[in-house]
Amino acid sequence: MAEALGLFALGLLLLALGGDSVVKGVSGLAQHLGVRPFVAGLLLVAFGTSVPELAVNARAVFEGQSHLALGNAVGSNVVNLGLTLGLAALAAPLLLRARMGVPLLVLLAVATFALMAFGLDGYVNRIEGAVLLLGFVASTAFLLRQGRREADEVQAEIAAFATTRTGLGLNLFRLAIAIALLWFGARWVVDGGLGLGQALGMTPLMAGLLPVAIGTALPEVAAAIAAARRGQGDMVAGHVIGSSLFNLLAIVGGMAVLQPLALPASFVRFELPAVLVLTLLVYPLLRSGRRISQQEGGILCLAFLAWVVLELLLFL
Repeated sequence: MAEALGLFALGLLLLALGGDSVVKGVSGLAQHLGVRPFVAGLLLVAFGTSVPELAVNARAVFEGQSHLALGNAVGSNVVNLGLTLGLAALAAPLLLRARMGVPLLVLLAVATFALMAFGLDGYVNRIEGAVLLLGFVASTAFLLRQGRREADEVQAEIAAFATTRTGLGLNLFRLAIAIALLWFGARWVVDGGLGLGQALGMTPLMAGLLPVAIGTALPEVAAAIAAARRGQGDMVAGHVIGSSLFNLLAIVGGMAVLQPLALPASFVRFELPAVLVLTLLVYPLLRSGRRISQQEGGILCLAFLAWVVLELLLFL
């Protein structure tokens, strides 16, 4: 178990470094090619933090561990909405000025419900996967259109997130380093996560839902806490909601397009409903008062802990 834990921890470190490098590289390269800093920042805020999960899931599918990948994709959403958002709000109340958060959260609820409906027969087929991918494209288009309507101060904050050097050689080097870090990091997280799960008596699905999903989210949790303390509540909410949309629509949809995806019955009965409940719990917090208080952050953390306990009691 010690060896698996060490491999898992080292893989998480490489994923965190690789994710940071790829965000900087993509941002710098996009701006070098003429993309506005605001547009680059908007896409990176929404989807950039999903890079480690994407790398892990791609590696898991490559190794024939689609259940681990599925568990990671859905488990990461529970971690995002409960642990990441909750701990950030506990660190400092989240002030929300952006207007796009609420409609994106509605899209997340719709996407979660759609995946539950698709999985009633136990599978997500290629056509249903394509529908999810089209939903991701539509969500991205909506994000770009809605972003242009935000207040100037919100746009400036998002553009500042993408600020980096734009030299072509530097950013190609960043991407090359990122690919290497993500390759080895994903490999060690998958192998270490499977070993750790086996030592704890977990199936690959449970390993993806709990240790892998929580582990890959830790850098995002740390970044969210730092952003909350700087008064950047919109950045925290954007990361959480955007990453969750990416996980359901792009990652699960992409997996189903490549190969029809078996969806365990527990996902329709428990895991996806847990995502939906957390989404509905966050909705009034974003809509009323434009603020998530420390008390409300504590409630989100308790909801996350309750989910973990129920997972262990019901399925371990």
